[in-house]
Amino acid sequence: MTKIGIALTLAAAFFWLTAMAPGSPSGSDKRPSPGEIEKLDKQKAPDFTLKDLRGNHVTLSSLKGKVVLLNFWATWCPPCVAEMPELNKLYRKMASRGLEIVAVSTDSSVESPMEFVKKNNIAFTVLYDETHAATRLYKVFSMPTTFLIDKHGVVVEKFFGDYEWADADMVKKIEKLL
Repeated sequence: MTKIGIALTLAAAFFWLTAMAPGSPSGSDKRPSPGEIEKLDKQKAPDFTLKDLRGNHVTLSSLKGKVVLLNFWATWCPPCVAEMPELNKLYRKMASRGLEIVAVSTDSSVESPMEFVKKNNIAFTVLYDETHAATRLYKVFSMPTTFLIDKHGVVVEKFFGDYEWADADMVKKIEKLL
């Protein structure tokens, strides 16, 4: 990741943590910490059900048997927005081989991700986490945060910040799981 990417990720994390602080409309009494997210390594991915942008319920466990990139993002997060074309490119390249990309929007309204998806022709599934329940379940403390989940529903790896998802090394990493 570049220095600019790191700086943008840190700035986005600060704003996200501020928005999720106790007393905020969507906040909770406990903010996630980097240590908490580490407990998800090599564990079964926590299951959740959220609505997609069309209002259909999607349950993560229904994707068992596929490799899943679970991405937490928001339209107000510059690194999140920057990596969306790469995620889209990767999805278009590997969906037919069993890769699912699920992006969980933490925006304050569903309209923002709806506009973004339409404007940018996003082909993969985008869910809306209205109450931030899934975001808290995954202990997300910075944006974007992405989890690579294998066919058995186990978290294989976590990625913090924006990545070049269609890069040859990333494709090889995912291909090993397909």
